[in-house]
Amino acid sequence: MKYLWIGCLLVAGCPIFAGTQDSEFNVNTRYTVENILVAGSGWTTDLVASHDDHISFGIRRDLVALIGQKLNPAALDDLARRLRKEFRARTVDHHVMRGKTPDTVQVVFDIKLRPARFDVSVPKFAYNSNQGWNGAGEATATLNHNSFTAGLVSDGDELLERYTGVEARYENSHLGSDNVRFKFEFDTFHDLWNPQTAADAGAAIYRTRENFEPVLTLAVARPLTVSFGMSFERMQDEGPAARVEAANAFIASARFHRRLEDDDNLQDFDAVYDLRSGMRTLASDYGYSRHRFEFRYTWTRGKQVVIDDAMGGIITGDAPLYERFALGNSSTLRGWNKYELDPLGGNRMLNNSVEYRYGAFQAFFDTGAIWDGGQAVVARNSVGVGLREGPFSVAVAFPLKDGRTDPVFMVSMNY
Repeated sequence: MKYLWIGCLLVAGCPIFAGTQDSEFNVNTRYTVENILVAGSGWTTDLVASHDDHISFGIRRDLVALIGQKLNPAALDDLARRLRKEFRARTVDHHVMRGKTPDTVQVVFDIKLRPARFDVSVPKFAYNSNQGWNGAGEATATLNHNSFTAGLVSDGDELLERYTGVEARYENSHLGSDNVRFKFEFDTFHDLWNPQTAADAGAAIYRTRENFEPVLTLAVARPLTVSFGMSFERMQDEGPAARVEAANAFIASARFHRRLEDDDNLQDFDAVYDLRSGMRTLASDYGYSRHRFEFRYTWTRGKQVVIDDAMGGIITGDAPLYERFALGNSSTLRGWNKYELDPLGGNRMLNNSVEYRYGAFQAFFDTGAIWDGGQAVVARNSVGVGLREGPFSVAVAFPLKDGRTDPVFMVSMNY
């Protein structure tokens, strides 16, 4: 009889214990996520109120998707792992706090970066059947807000010259405030020239180039940053006289970025203005001003992406060859040869690229013109198709010439 009573008590008690356990395990069904905050070193992102770029679009989208849903600890753990991987952080913890309204909570992801880390990257690696191979590799050591970078580069795509050499820079991402950054860069290059450029430029050709460049960057407002600094450039000829010239310039830039999101669309607006002004008062052998503008609009909907990138530039005065504009490379007037357009480049430039992507497929149309002041403006066009996956792309471009089709093959990996 005694055992019968014990059995009845156990049977009767089971639902009570089960109910208590279920309520603990299913506490997530009782609370709705009101907001999510992501906090890093010196910054905090409020996913309801802000649209900054500390977090990549994919993770940000998945974080925002949790707002308004019931608390899901498994989803929070997964996003914490993804944030740790993206930021290469030491830890990413998430905490749940009481919301502003009943039965709601706020989730805070706390990112703790490693005090010291070492990274190796390839910011550029490309092949263009007109310009050949181009690449750059960097190694960066980071200690708290300070980073030290050293790299090797050989690039015949960007400028009129192929420059090969060493780049080194120091960056402080928190100079008294998260809104102030400082960078000092040193470059030393050996330069090679296209035969036609060398013949046309004559005495303006240099064989080595060194640059010392301190720059201060201020985050004026959330979408706007401004930078200003100095560039002390030295160019030397390899001839018997070993002539040395200086192109010392004041440099400044303004960058604007704005992102708009709704349920289906993502829109990015980017604008850049760069100024380089060579000054005789800085003991420069060149007196000039170089202005460059760029406006970029990106629309994303699912797998579809549309990009319109427009840029222009003007140079006044006497500028060194590395400052002159060039079109007809792996990013502007793709398919054209920059030396065929003008072996000396130009002091006026306009270019517009329109690109459509669907998944890995891409198609683009480029139009542009490069000339010197006082010359007639001749617009050129090109079209192309390719495949792109992340930073890696393969494309073929066709310059639209009268009666001729000369395809150009391009492979690139740009971060």
